[in-house]
Amino acid sequence: MVRAAVLPAIGAPLKVAEIDLPDPAPGQVRIRLAAAGVCHSDLSLSNGTLRQPVPAVLGHEGAGTVVAVGAGVTAVAPGDPVVLNWAPACGTCHFCGLDEPWLCAHAGAAAEAPYATLAADGSALYPGLGTAVFAEETVVPERAVLPLPAGVPLTDAALLGCAVLTGYGAIHHSARVRPGESVAVFGVGGVGLAVLQSARIAGAGTVVAVDVSPAKEELARAAGATEFVFAGDDTAKRIRELTGGLGADVAVECVGRAETIRTAWSCTRRGGRTTVVGIGGKDQQVSFSALELFYFGRTLSGCVYGDSDPARDLPVIAEHVRAGRLDLGAMVTERIGLDGIPAAFDAMLQGRGGRALVVF
Repeated sequence: MVRAAVLPAIGAPLKVAEIDLPDPAPGQVRIRLAAAGVCHSDLSLSNGTLRQPVPAVLGHEGAGTVVAVGAGVTAVAPGDPVVLNWAPACGTCHFCGLDEPWLCAHAGAAAEAPYATLAADGSALYPGLGTAVFAEETVVPERAVLPLPAGVPLTDAALLGCAVLTGYGAIHHSARVRPGESVAVFGVGGVGLAVLQSARIAGAGTVVAVDVSPAKEELARAAGATEFVFAGDDTAKRIRELTGGLGADVAVECVGRAETIRTAWSCTRRGGRTTVVGIGGKDQQVSFSALELFYFGRTLSGCVYGDSDPARDLPVIAEHVRAGRLDLGAMVTERIGLDGIPAAFDAMLQGRGGRALVVF
């Protein structure tokens, strides 16, 4: 038995309980978690914004050590440090064939089947986003584990599994920021901090961080922001003033709210690129006039998992970590236990802090 933070029903509070994990079946890997990041997507799963079978163990951003493998597993062995991949590509679907593994049609298959049981009554549990890392140990498919490159601290490596791959990919793959370009980043949470660091790595010029909390200015500047704007009615005007009156070459929205997406679009220069990373609800509607779509010539794009191929991108990101260009620890503003996850959810709702990290 292992301890886990269990979501008994959508909208219900998480409860720390003991669960029973099976031995890994053929093609599966059992992992002892070192750490797990608390991501806004976990909050969205818990409140029903994103679909999640329940009862479930949430958590999808994690790193740990392999303790056992099922028959046929060759990618990792017991004792190997690994990072969890919550969107493992099948390699055979239409999107994988297009070399777009972040859109894999079968990436979420593991989340749809029970993977463990609640020790108290034997009821079936589902793995949040197929990984269930809000637990001391988890069992996942082989393709959901990535060997951790040498030289990256195991605990901080948890952030690589979502926030960093997403933020790095948003800059380098989706928006394709070029040296000297101006970048506006909306939302200074875990992903936003990764976007800011990645913009610095890309050689961006003016980098404007936007947030509803003035207390995040120091955090944003440490991550690479050259300017900080308190989110308000004049946000787009302030960003244009900071970018020579033109607007940002690139705007990256990490909040997932209709009004923030609209503002990010409005602060982007003519011919610029607006990339939406934040996950909003289906009731969040964004409107554009036909005339402005023509006149401004901007590109608006969604961004799933940073448009990343984790197997390709993880070694590149690890080199940035080893070279000191990417500081994983600087993204963590709180280290907690399993029982601290509800408070971390509340902090996200209130716009406080960067990434909370569950350390086992």
